[in-house]
Order: sequence, then C-alpha cells, then structure tokens
Amino acid sequence: MSQIKRFFWPVACGTLLSVVLIQQYPHLVGLPGSTVQDFRTEHISFANAVSKATPSVVNIYTATKVRDKLPQRRPSERTELSLGSGIIMDTSGYILTNYHVINGADQILVMLYDGREALARVIGVDPDTDLAVLKIELNNLIPITLGNPNQARVGDVVLAIGNPYGFGHSVSQGIISATGRYNLKLTKYENYIQTDATINRGNSGGALTDTDGNLLGINSALFNPNSDGSDGIGLAIPADTATQIMQSIIMNGSVVRGWMGVEVEQMRPNDLKSLGLNQGLLITGLSDGGPASQAGLKEGDIITHINGRLINDARAAMNRIALSTPGQGVDVEYMRGGSAYHTEIVVGIRPNSEG
Repeated sequence: MSQIKRFFWPVACGTLLSVVLIQQYPHLVGLPGSTVQDFRTEHISFANAVSKATPSVVNIYTATKVRDKLPQRRPSERTELSLGSGIIMDTSGYILTNYHVINGADQILVMLYDGREALARVIGVDPDTDLAVLKIELNNLIPITLGNPNQARVGDVVLAIGNPYGFGHSVSQGIISATGRYNLKLTKYENYIQTDATINRGNSGGALTDTDGNLLGINSALFNPNSDGSDGIGLAIPADTATQIMQSIIMNGSVVRGWMGVEVEQMRPNDLKSLGLNQGLLITGLSDGGPASQAGLKEGDIITHINGRLINDARAAMNRIALSTPGQGVDVEYMRGGSAYHTEIVVGIRPNSEG
C-alpha cells in the first residue's frame, strides 16, 4: 500500500497538469479546436507581404553597344545585355535602382510584374551611393510602401525580391545580420543593411522588405570576393537614404550634399575616459571660411552630439551631415578645455560635389 501511495500523487498531479495544458493549448496536441494550420498561415507564411510588395518591383534589362577594335581589322560593334531590378516609388513612374545596373546603357527596358513593358529614361545618378533614378510612362503603377529601416533590428526576418539571373520576380527569405555596415570600400557613402537572404546577380536594385511587405532597403551588393554567387552576405542601402537621394535627384538633377567643413577622427577609448567622456570625435581640420569655422569650432574640439544624438562613429556622423539639406541649422555640442559648449552650424553645400 505504501508503494501505491508513493506513486499515486505524482501520477495524479501529472494527469491534472496534462488536462489543464490540453484545455489551454489544444493546438499542441492537435485536438479539436487546434489552430496549428491557422498559426502557420498567420505567423510563418509571408505570402501577404510578397503579394503586397512584388507588384512594385520591376525587372530591368539593359543593352549597351560596344565597339571592338582589333588590330588590322575594321572596328565591329556588338551589343552587351545585362539585367537587374528596380522599385516603383510613386504613381508617376519614378523607379529606384542601382547605378551599376544602368551605367553606360544605351537602352533600358523595364518589365512590370503584370507583364507590361516600357523603355525607361535616366533622370539622374549618384555613383557615390550607387543609386540611379529612372522614369517610365505607364498608368496604374503600384508604388511600394516605405518601411522604417531605423527600427530594423538584427534578427528581424526580411524578404529579398528581384530578378536573379533573369528568372523574373523571385523571392528569398532571411534575417538582418547587421546594420550600419561601412568601410567596405564599395561606395563613397556606405551605411548598409546586411542580410543573409539569398541575393544573386540580377537582384541588384530590388527590394529588401520586412514581413509586412514594407521597403527597408535597396539590394545593392554581394560581399563575396571569390565568386559571383550568394555567400550569405548581402548588402542593401537603407530605404530612407535612397529616398532622400531620389528626391534630391528629381529636384536638382543631381544630389546636393550637406557640408560642415570639418575633418574628424575617432578617439581612442582611453583618451575619452581621461576626459570623462564615453564617445566623441576629435576635430583634426577645418576648412577656411567653412560652416564649422564660421560657427566658432576649432581644431582640437571634441564633438559629442549632433542634433542631440550622441556621436560615436566618424563616418556615420559625416554621412548624416551629407544627407542634411544645405541651409539647414544643425545643433552641435562639443568639448573644449574640459568645458561643454554648443553652437548651431548652418550646413553648406559640399564643394565639387557630383551629388
């Protein structure tokens, strides 16, 4: 009898717990009322996001005439074909793509998801960010919905939509591997979203979206020095940056970048600590008569904040200034001789700027 009592209570408690779990979570065991299929549809399938974003992604085909000059032969001409992707940004027909997709092309053909085709003209380009703006003349265009790349987190699921190897509209899925990637020496201004979503040749200029189908970035590059295929490192230009570039190109014909006229460098942690700072950028040079010089900044000053945001990355800070509108006031906080100051710098136009 003592043995029966010894095993009775564990068994009874286990049975009671099972009944409670079954009542609360029937989908775990597939009982009537189970929501396994609903769970898969609502939380695992990305069909709704794809349906929303894909009509805004276009396939781009380019033709470039190349003259071959061979010794002792008459020059011959041939046509090189290339491919890529693009994104419809508004109903009037503006399309964002990569500069390298259309660079040097004599003819650009855009194919929509619904099968329509149109020749595109180049509105403007920005080699410094590898972006280009095209325009097509078609009705009933579906522009993509913009997301917020600043809220994107490492580990978020993303979708890459484009025209890999000319297959037409294709989708791959992955996660955000990193944000704010730079110093890759791919372009002058870098601030990439890194993803492991499969991106191949032809995906350039296509969309990187969140799981609601909202645009987070423009797929732009593979980081694979050994082959042309995907190696799990894809790079996308953030959508907000790309949109600013596009608007500047449409308004001005080229990109007008902001400029403060300072040279800065990252400070070493020990140097910052000795000054009681956690982060900051040391001013190592000033342009004579430039915006920063006119605002009273000097070499040796340490910039700690721009518009209230802590500064800990020299390249990212200068990229933000470059995207500022010339004539805009920027509040700068800085340290000099152990004391804190702040001033407003009126952003100028970057000299000799192609964009």
